Amino acid sequence: MPITSTRRDLTDVAAEALNLVGGGRALLLQIAHPAVGRGVVEHSDFATRIMDRLHATMTYVYASVYADPEELATIRRAVNRAHVPVQAPAGTAGPAYNAFDPELQLWVAATLYETMMTIYERVFPALTDDEADTIYRDFAVVGTGLQLPASLWPADRRAFAAYWNETLALLQPTAETTRVASQLLQPRGVPWWVRALMPQGRLVTIGLLPDGVRAGFGLAWTSRDQRRFDGWMRWAARVYPRLPRSLRHRPKEIYLKRLRRMTADDAARRDRATP
Repeated sequence: MPITSTRRDLTDVAAEALNLVGGGRALLLQIAHPAVGRGVVEHSDFATRIMDRLHATMTYVYASVYADPEELATIRRAVNRAHVPVQAPAGTAGPAYNAFDPELQLWVAATLYETMMTIYERVFPALTDDEADTIYRDFAVVGTGLQLPASLWPADRRAFAAYWNETLALLQPTAETTRVASQLLQPRGVPWWVRALMPQGRLVTIGLLPDGVRAGFGLAWTSRDQRRFDGWMRWAARVYPRLPRSLRHRPKEIYLKRLRRMTADDAARRDRATP
């Protein structure tokens, strides 16, 4: 594996196309939270719009790390508009939820950070403590870009680990979110290349889940599955870091290009609306 000689930071880690592999894992962790899961069940259509969800999430992450203030404001407005109807009181269907709730936003941001780091550290040389601390502090911009106050983001990696473990113990997939998980792992209406990659995608997504969450969704996992997963990760660690940087970072460039078009269109609409 290539030796990394320069100090790595969030702009290096977040740019890796490898993060797309973790999208399904992060979503499953999110919906395993009872309140987040109920909101997704009642306001998202994973059966036909899974790619839309992935695109929205990745655009927001890339914007938080790389975009200029105008571009970031554009995606914030778009996310906030989408969040307006996502709320309901507690009832027989489950706990109350509100997409503007800082505590729920904290869990969503935490799944993105923890998934990004889990995958990166499996494939690339180990980060130094200083690198890992800096990346963690800088990632706060992703979580606090909406309604999550900076004071709610755990103070350091140790505090984050405590929060993570405490929240994992509270996760409880329901029959409804288990159906959503099935839609995520066997999606319809996706591009042909996504369908072609799904067998490996399912293996990696399920393999990356904590044992308790995997069991909570009723996802079978055998010793043979574990061997296949371990083999895939070893292969990725040998091959992926040796790919050209321009190729590994290509999805980031595509998403930011789309965001620039989105920003220009948004500015034009606001100009037309101005008397």
